[in-house]
Amino acid sequence: MPTATRKRPLKILTAELLKEFPWLLHGFSTRAAGFSRAYGGTTLNLGFTRHDSRRAVERNRAQFQRQIGAVEGSRPWPLITLRQVHSDLIHCIDSPSEHQLTGDGLITASPEILLAIQTADCLPLILVDPENRAVGVFHAGWRGTVKRIAEKGVGEMQRCFGTRSRRIKAAIGPGIHGCCYQVGAEVREKFESQFAYAADLFHEVKESDAVREKYPLLFLTGRPPGHGKLPAKIFLDLVEANRRQLVDAGVAAKNIEASSLCTACRPDLLFSHRAEKGITGRMMGVVGIRTKQ
Repeated sequence: MPTATRKRPLKILTAELLKEFPWLLHGFSTRAAGFSRAYGGTTLNLGFTRHDSRRAVERNRAQFQRQIGAVEGSRPWPLITLRQVHSDLIHCIDSPSEHQLTGDGLITASPEILLAIQTADCLPLILVDPENRAVGVFHAGWRGTVKRIAEKGVGEMQRCFGTRSRRIKAAIGPGIHGCCYQVGAEVREKFESQFAYAADLFHEVKESDAVREKYPLLFLTGRPPGHGKLPAKIFLDLVEANRRQLVDAGVAAKNIEASSLCTACRPDLLFSHRAEKGITGRMMGVVGIRTKQ
């Protein structure tokens, strides 16, 4: 590994809304720098994927924790991750577990624990309760969103820490946006069964075919009006779906910040499962509580 690569700082994204709290540590990783060579160039893959070496990922995680400040002296904070299953399962953490937890949400009020969610198109959500110094991080793909993981995250923080939803600050990190997130009709149907505002979350783009337009007679059918129609493409605005869910849970709209970065549009900066056809690394959205602030 060239020395210049080792010294190159990582690019970590943060939410302006959360910077006012000196006791809070948070960030969203990107693919820039790191020790992995599995996904084009040298990248910061933070997930134990089958294409990358465990050693490279461990070095990436250590580098990431050092740069974000999740260390006490030379000792890194415990990094809490999940076996993510696109669920609404949320764990309240007060100390590191000896076993791998399964679910898609983590909350804590304990200091010097780094909660982490891994993503490569799905949304990472961070919730912060400034009054009780409690935090949470959540993994929201379309399945978790239909199961209301953002709303349930607010509810779990209320139950465990006495959090008042109107005081919550929320950050939605980089993920796939409505410009690129094409889904099937069955996904729209699932949202329509759960949310009265589902129609606001989808838009359609009419398919076009240059060959059909140039040679329409080739595509004549026996059914009126004589030409078969190409199906419309359906796109889901996952960011708006989770923003609406947080608002419905009582979070003030002014207290929600969403990244403008689309993972599928920016595979130069971010990992994207869709843009890279499934062969990609993982980013992390992380949050933790400092003790000395």
